[in-house]
Amino acid sequence: MTDPSARRDAPCAGLRIGDAAPDFSARSTAGEVRLSDYRGRWLILFSHPADFTPVCTTEFVALAGSADEFEKRGCALMALSVDSLFSHFAWLRLIRDRYDVEVRFPILEDPTLVIGRAYGMVAPNDNDSATVRTTFFIDPGGIIRAMTCYPANVGRSTPEMLRTLDALQAVDDGPVLAPANWTRGDALLAQPDASLDTVYAAKGQTDWFLKETG
Repeated sequence: MTDPSARRDAPCAGLRIGDAAPDFSARSTAGEVRLSDYRGRWLILFSHPADFTPVCTTEFVALAGSADEFEKRGCALMALSVDSLFSHFAWLRLIRDRYDVEVRFPILEDPTLVIGRAYGMVAPNDNDSATVRTTFFIDPGGIIRAMTCYPANVGRSTPEMLRTLDALQAVDDGPVLAPANWTRGDALLAQPDASLDTVYAAKGQTDWFLKETG
């Protein structure tokens, strides 16, 4: 039986979709950064458990390799962990030398967990961030539009991050919806017309609420 006193607050519990992303400034591998400086463009802020770890290394190789795809979509990447700035530098040098990939997006240092706790990336009573991989999709207005949490032993999917970004940007273009497994170029769904006349006038049983656009 689990000891109630040992329960930890769930990651991501402090923020919700639709909340304003808390502003901060911090040292990073790309110099001093402030979150609010990214207003006007999309931003993906994500935490990783630690430098020099196997899963994190594969994630950063994959993300650096796809950095141009995020840039094409007007989206910046920003990573965070409790490791020091010099640990980040040493790790990025290793990745460059071993995989011939340069990680150019900023990696923040957060040794006091101030940013991680503000974003719910770690529980308030945790001493490190080695428990979760949390990702925040932040729109140009600084609003959190989507969040994901993965355990330390499961890496993120870069294609899914791009798919989520594509879907968020697509639904911003009008009153449309992105269906299951939607990818760029697929048809979107129209917002249902909530009127009884529309329901009765529809030719098919689902046409009034499940209809592709175009």
